[in-house]
Amino acid sequence: MPASLAIAITLIVIALAIVSRGVRVVPQQRAWIVERFGRFHRVLEPGLNLIMPVFDRVAYRFDLREAPINIAEQSCITKDNTQITIDGILYLQITDPKKAAYGTSDPFVAVEQLAQTVMRSDVGQKQLDEVLSSRSELNVSIVSELDKAAVNWGVKVLRYEIRKIEPPQEVVRAMELQITAERQKRALIAKSEGERQQAINVAEGEKRSRVLSAEGEAEAINTVVKAQADAIRTIAASLGEKGGDEAMRMRLASDLIAQYGNLAKASTTMIVPAEMGDLSRFLATALSIPGAKNSAGLRPGAPS
Repeated sequence: MPASLAIAITLIVIALAIVSRGVRVVPQQRAWIVERFGRFHRVLEPGLNLIMPVFDRVAYRFDLREAPINIAEQSCITKDNTQITIDGILYLQITDPKKAAYGTSDPFVAVEQLAQTVMRSDVGQKQLDEVLSSRSELNVSIVSELDKAAVNWGVKVLRYEIRKIEPPQEVVRAMELQITAERQKRALIAKSEGERQQAINVAEGEKRSRVLSAEGEAEAINTVVKAQADAIRTIAASLGEKGGDEAMRMRLASDLIAQYGNLAKASTTMIVPAEMGDLSRFLATALSIPGAKNSAGLRPGAPS
């Protein structure tokens, strides 16, 4: 092979190698930082990009997708001097590749360390009960504080989630006893309320029963009185009719004889009027009971 041909082939290979080093294909959701002579030059966007070999180099490669970061477990002291163990997970995203490259040596580590610091500070301002019951408030507070600082690092803090809050075992046992006592208290209150309502219902039922009984008795009395009044009115009306007075005296005489008969059955010794010896005089006496005088002003059986 002639020497000139070998030199030409060598130059072509070197040219192709140089050209190939000047071609950069950036994947989707990625950003590459190009430096020229050690200084920031530009950011390569996704797709095909050309740089100057030897003069330019890709110094940083960043993933622009949302990234979760585990915040290591740490001990915090609450406002009421209770030591708790807490950890979480942080979601963030690089929004400015240049700041992420030159604002800090490692933006993710910087955000992680700041998240732990902010967590200890926020927990130290709250009582244990507040920490346990206000996870969402703590999450929002941490995101707000981190987002302010992370702007200079080209990072956007999206959200923070507390995964575990673990108080000391003696505190956990005390809380369990408190919860048990509270449940027993609610059970006793519910039981007493049920018994009170039962007593009220029983009293109301008895009261209603007495009222209904009284109303029934009153109605029965009214019915009897009404019946008696109707009977009296009927008797009064019949007395005004022809022969009514005589019929009434006959009925009373019959009742009187029957009552004397009952007395005789009930006792072996009985005091009777003198007229009982003479049945005709006894009947005349019985017939004279309803009125003092007849229509002529004379008693029955009396001489005219």
